Amino acid sequence: MNLTNFQNMDPILLFSLVNTKLRDDFNGDLDQLVSYFDIDKEALIKRLATAGFDFLPEAGQFR
Repeated sequence: MNLTNFQNMDPILLFSLVNTKLRDDFNGDLDQLVSYFDIDKEALIKRLATAGFDFLPEAGQFR
């Protein structure tokens, strides 16, 4: 799944996709994920925050 159009995605679906990618492919490293997909980290964080999700670095996922 390509996350380059994340700003147009349903935030609940985006939450699920991002956490799955973080867990399965990036070992919880958000910087690696945004670099791989060439997306803006702060924009992704803000998009998920609109649905009430925050990134927890110690957990390596959004909650």
